[in-house]
Amino acid sequence: QVQLVESGGGLVQAGDSLRLSCEASGRTFEAYAMGWFRQAPGKEREFVARIIWSSGNTDYADSVKGRFTISRENAKNTVYLQMNNLQHDDTAVYSCAAARVGSFSYTYWGQGTEVIVSS
Repeated sequence: QVQLVESGGGLVQAGDSLRLSCEASGRTFEAYAMGWFRQAPGKEREFVARIIWSSGNTDYADSVKGRFTISRENAKNTVYLQMNNLQHDDTAVYSCAAARVGSFSYTYWGQGTEVIVSS
């Protein structure tokens, strides 16, 4: 059974940093892209960042470029999202997801972790 479990959310002040973790289990993910998404209250879910597990190639939403960094640690089967200089607009539930490379849809989703940034 595939599981993606996020952790690391919390309440921070504007300008602070947080690191989110997504621990993946139940299969190997070398042929997958791992993505972070977020959904703010009353808004649609939006893409944040993505990493190709095998190559380490990444891409980011324009709104987080230069502030957020996605990475993965093979030994722990874990993907991270380092978030620096957090702003109030970053407040959301952050979820990780896995999509087979070449697929247009994410197959597996975690339950999410909440990030609240006070201004």
